[in-house]
Amino acid sequence: MSNQWAGQVLQWMGRTTLALALAWAPGAQAAPAPTSSADADLAVQAREAWVKRDRKRLAALVDAARGQAHPLAGWVEYFDLNARLAELRQADLDAFYARYPGSYVEDRLRNDWLLELGRRRDWANFRRDHAAYQMRDDREVACYALLADHLAGTKVTVDAARAAWMAQKDGDDGCFQLAYAFVDAGLFKADTLWAKARLATEQGRPRAARQAVMLLNAKPLEQKLAELQDNAGRYLTRKARSSPRAEAELTALALARVAANDPDQAGDVLQDKWSRLPPDLQAWLWVQIGRQSAMKLQDDALPAFDRAAKLAPDFAWTDDALAWQARAALRAGRPATALKAIERMSATEQRDPAWAYWKARATRLQGDAPAARAQLAALAATPLNYFGRLAAEDLGLPTPLPPAPAPLTAEERRAARSLPGLQRALQLIDLGLRGEGVREWNFSLRGMGDRALLAAAQEACDREVWDRCINTSERTKTEIDIAQRYPTPHRTELLREAKAAGLDAAYVYGLIRQESRFVLDARSHVGAAGLMQVMPATAKWTARKVGMSYSPDLMHDRDFNLRIGTSYLKLVLDRFDGAQALAAAAYNAGPNRPARWRDGPVVDAAVWAENIPFNETRDYVRKVLLGGTVYAQVLGLPTTSLRERLGATIGPAGARAAEAADIPPPAADTAP
Repeated sequence: MSNQWAGQVLQWMGRTTLALALAWAPGAQAAPAPTSSADADLAVQAREAWVKRDRKRLAALVDAARGQAHPLAGWVEYFDLNARLAELRQADLDAFYARYPGSYVEDRLRNDWLLELGRRRDWANFRRDHAAYQMRDDREVACYALLADHLAGTKVTVDAARAAWMAQKDGDDGCFQLAYAFVDAGLFKADTLWAKARLATEQGRPRAARQAVMLLNAKPLEQKLAELQDNAGRYLTRKARSSPRAEAELTALALARVAANDPDQAGDVLQDKWSRLPPDLQAWLWVQIGRQSAMKLQDDALPAFDRAAKLAPDFAWTDDALAWQARAALRAGRPATALKAIERMSATEQRDPAWAYWKARATRLQGDAPAARAQLAALAATPLNYFGRLAAEDLGLPTPLPPAPAPLTAEERRAARSLPGLQRALQLIDLGLRGEGVREWNFSLRGMGDRALLAAAQEACDREVWDRCINTSERTKTEIDIAQRYPTPHRTELLREAKAAGLDAAYVYGLIRQESRFVLDARSHVGAAGLMQVMPATAKWTARKVGMSYSPDLMHDRDFNLRIGTSYLKLVLDRFDGAQALAAAAYNAGPNRPARWRDGPVVDAAVWAENIPFNETRDYVRKVLLGGTVYAQVLGLPTTSLRERLGATIGPAGARAAEAADIPPPAADTAP
């Protein structure tokens, strides 16, 4: 493949500059002194000028920050340099690194600069800078690093390059260039490229699929892929073929796109017209059909998975496909199939508490009670985990709250207060630069042990920065401070509103902890606001229902937000006959979806929750119900088990399920 062709590919890709407003970590400098709002506002102004790419304004702000020795000067300079990254030289970056050694803005700008160096193909400076890079969390930088080593003659294994490319989330220059180099060296063959195209299609990433096919250097194939991505049905009718192999691969990609919308139709078409496709492609397609059917909670998911296994017993499935086979098997009461699917997952996936729990449950249903008890006992050691709590309850073990750790010493508190990164993070959050402050804070926690984490968490708790309080405390391994992990801010007001609405206060606390982490001015990207993250339209609807006055400017008023949120939650809970799992799912995904998800067989409530089609909602339900269970203990309310909150079983609700359609979702409907 020619360099000219590669350049045309990159031009087609259209890469935009990565510009992230991230954060600065503790260095050798002393902790910044408190600033006046006028001084601190320089950082806010710089952020606004950066968004507008107002270079003149940024330059003036840099001068002002330096002249005042502003404690957030690193941020002001970061925004300035990031806005003109394409024009900088290595010396400019080296000077910035020297001014802010060990800081997060240093490492953040280094991340941005590494991407720029990769685009420039300046591998000498890239390798030098990469050696000092701390975060190592950027997938594209990781691909560039492997490419730089490869070009420098350092051996990079095919497996390492393939893993990095396969982990690419979407089309980007770094991972594309890595793959291009390995194709050019004859190290990536056509089967690897098609495997990437199939994986990208399975993940719903069409651009990454196009990149993979482009590496075949065959324009007709690129054109056909574009056509099938535009209209898979039309492509199957007019141009699809079962041979040669490249044409069969394209046909499989088209059928997979049909399966994403209508797995039944894809299965019918595959059987009727495309049974001459190679067995491995047919197997992959039946996996996709089974996966999509399972996500739609259809009863024919398992037959599709079974077909795939018979067609190509050695065909490698993704962990996601195996997870959906296991979920479908649990829902259908086929523990042996669920167990087999779990055991085929990667070692990393099998260590996830969810699959460790369901493996134990399936093992018990298969009759191996001793092995199941041992597996559950291992999980029960972590009762602050949803599956650990379920495991403990399955074994009939008590689940007391962990004892409070020893009080923090004055020296431990001073050490936390002396960390510049933590103090800068709190300043940024106070200024409304929450995203920057959160990243600054998290970077500052690197390498901390339990006691240091507890001290840092307490700094956030004392400042009522509850999301940092909770998330920091959750990082501890052995010393667990429940007061930090499950705080009770706004206690008087929340208990009052929960009682007025007829709700369990622990359930409300669990929901708010998951929705907003008690951040009063929290606002989602779709406009949901306040502690209970309610959309203005839903708040207005709820106000009419319960006879309250409504005004948009009340959404961030604490008492109004609690009142409107608890009133809405009560309406949802009543529509689902008090089922907390269904109501939590409805609060996250809108009431119509869980009303549909309960159709089908009557199943164990934990199995129902495991089969929630959306990853976000599944995780949300787990955390809200676990939170309610723990908060009941924290608040001294009548204790309820997690099982009691889940309920025994969930199944069809008959005509009543249709009534949920009257209730709007709490937030804008953005779920897939």
